[in-house]
Amino acid sequence: MKRFLIFTIKILLLTFFVLVVLDFAYTKVYLDSSNRGKIEYVYNSKARNYDVVILGSSRANNHFVAPMFEDKGLKTFNFGMSGGHLFEASLLLKLMLERKYTIKNVILEADLNLSNEKRDDGVSSHFLPFIHDSEAIRYHFSKEADFKQLYFLPFYRYVVYDSKIGFREIYNVAIDKPTKLLDHLGYYPLGKNPNANMKNDITNLKPLRNKYYEEIKQLCKANNIKLIAIMTPMCTNTKGLNYFEKVQELYPEIHNYEKAVEGDRYFSSCGHMNDTGAQKFTGIILNDFFN
Repeated sequence: MKRFLIFTIKILLLTFFVLVVLDFAYTKVYLDSSNRGKIEYVYNSKARNYDVVILGSSRANNHFVAPMFEDKGLKTFNFGMSGGHLFEASLLLKLMLERKYTIKNVILEADLNLSNEKRDDGVSSHFLPFIHDSEAIRYHFSKEADFKQLYFLPFYRYVVYDSKIGFREIYNVAIDKPTKLLDHLGYYPLGKNPNANMKNDITNLKPLRNKYYEEIKQLCKANNIKLIAIMTPMCTNTKGLNYFEKVQELYPEIHNYEKAVEGDRYFSSCGHMNDTGAQKFTGIILNDFFN
């Protein structure tokens, strides 16, 4: 019995040691990466200066044409992340400030994403390789129910989110395989989709007094950043478009541009404009705020 217990303890210690080594190795690869995604691009950088930083979900990523801002002499990057919520947008801004970025203006897409305060596991997992190295990331996740497992258990985060930050992604990072996420200054153009469903129903969505939107407002105020919060267009055949009116009742400072671009020819899907629509929309924003 004694020998069995000793053997079991040795196996457990060996397993723990292997997990620690794997955790260190995976994290080291991510710490040397800066061209796979927007989170790594920010984390492995220092003290960039921007006239305009764009934050939000895919409705920011696909709707604000960053090169058009640059053509106006405004140093700009679109940090919108498809699938992301305000949880991730707030954290990315915190990470930029931790990296000593100087930012004059933040354009924040704040519309459908105001309806929840949850994190998106797929997007937020890309912050996790840096959770031991960044105070901003550690604190932001500290209020999550699974924080202790993510922070204290070696290699746990890489196992749980293997499809996002596990072996395949590590391999792609290690061989420096490029992505399109950083092309066009972060803007991701969509084409016309002839089979797109140009109908949507957002009747059940309700905007919240969102704590992560409040965080972004406070961060901008504390760092002398002008915050421009914008609701972006949706296709005409959407049920429940009074959601946008509810947002403005809750947050009068959010600019309602939901009807700024109309017509299915400008949309790739009901909630996302194609490149033509995005250029038209960006032109309106530039004229209204940066003329």
